[in-house]
Amino acid sequence: MISRVYRATLFALYQLCIMVGILAMPLAMVTRQIGFTLPVHRLLANVESAYEATQP
Repeated sequence: MISRVYRATLFALYQLCIMVGILAMPLAMVTRQIGFTLPVHRLLANVESAYEATQP
C-alpha cells in the first residue's frame, strides 16, 4: 500500500515538473540568451528516474 502511495506521489511530482518546465519556457529562453541555463532538465531527469525505479 505504501508503495502505491509513493508511486502515485512520484507520478504527480513528475507531472508537476513537466508543467513547471513548460511554464518556465519563456524564462528559460531569455536566460539562455543571457548565457545562463535553467537546470529544469536535471530536475525532470531525477524525478523520472525515481518514478521509473518504482515500477514493478
